[in-house]
Amino acid sequence: MKRVFLIVLDSFGIGAMPDSEMYGDVGVNTLLSISKSENFKINNLKRLGLFNIDGVTCGEKCDNVKAAVCRLRELSRGKDTTIGHWEISGVISDKPLPTYPDGFPKEVLDEFSRRTGRAVICNKPYSGTEVIKDYGKEHVETGALIVYTSADSVFQIAAHEDIVPLEELYNYCHIAREILVGEHGVGRVIARPFTTVDGEFKRTSNRHDYSLVPPKKTMLDCIKDAGLDTISVGKIYDIFAGAGISEYVYTTGNRDGMAKTIDYAKRDFNGICFTNLVDFDMLYGHRNDVNGYAAALSEFDKWLDEFLPLLKQDDILIITADHGCDPAYTVSTDHSRECVPLIIYGDNVKCDNLGTRDGFCTIGKTVCDYLGVDADIDGDSIISEILK
Repeated sequence: MKRVFLIVLDSFGIGAMPDSEMYGDVGVNTLLSISKSENFKINNLKRLGLFNIDGVTCGEKCDNVKAAVCRLRELSRGKDTTIGHWEISGVISDKPLPTYPDGFPKEVLDEFSRRTGRAVICNKPYSGTEVIKDYGKEHVETGALIVYTSADSVFQIAAHEDIVPLEELYNYCHIAREILVGEHGVGRVIARPFTTVDGEFKRTSNRHDYSLVPPKKTMLDCIKDAGLDTISVGKIYDIFAGAGISEYVYTTGNRDGMAKTIDYAKRDFNGICFTNLVDFDMLYGHRNDVNGYAAALSEFDKWLDEFLPLLKQDDILIITADHGCDPAYTVSTDHSRECVPLIIYGDNVKCDNLGTRDGFCTIGKTVCDYLGVDADIDGDSIISEILK
């Protein structure tokens, strides 16, 4: 019985990609930015070898790293959650998903309004916290849905839970997902419910993502088809539209995600537990909160004290990311085109620096090889290089 714990620190980039300027990102480096915060304390990640990875210029290198480490460059065109996770799982996206810097076209919104019976307001790229400040009152008074986007390929629908019950909002997202296909096939439709707290509009934890189905088989499909367990913690289920997942659980944030990953570590299964920790991106990266990001990473690092002793002899832990979101890059609050870390830890893993590799899909192919699954997916396995 083998178990793989694959944990995505959502947006934890470690430095600009060679082509980052093409994406409007100049000098971005999420890790370097948060390393300057007094909240930055990551002894476990240091011992695992984070500061030894190619291109990492902050922190103190470790003489005796406890894991195999590597820097990964993205091969897909894009810098969003969907494309990043798909590539991790063995799908390289040659074409970026559509974005809407000037809002969605009239024909899309007309069809959406016709099918939902509600008007639409906003229809601009917007911060999720600012949009409810600026449009929340009008929404409450009229019942019109707040539709907005970002630099990413997303169609977001914000609604007050007292005005639009959650199930109704989720149904509107299903309608949008049915409309947004083909040339308008955005990566995700996102429900963004909010409520009123002390006279102010506040987003709730009842967010729900509706992704495109991956265009071909992923690591998860191959593992599940082989009769092994594919467990999703957090928004992984939504990112893959449920494809290839045998069991899933949602989370309310990083702490809940870490707690539920601990629960699975105490359980017997044969396959993969795939966890996304979203707060790095949602609460701190997009809000330019350097100190909050650093504190969240330090909390994850401390959590490893509890998690690592639960790993069995044939288990491996993989820590990585899906893109960057440099909280100190004030030109934008959007994702940043960055390389990501690859840290692989386990009793059977050789401690080594494997340099720089092209393709987040290195992860998916390596996981399948470790589990003995024959997978026709993108990527090159490094299993022969990391096993003792």
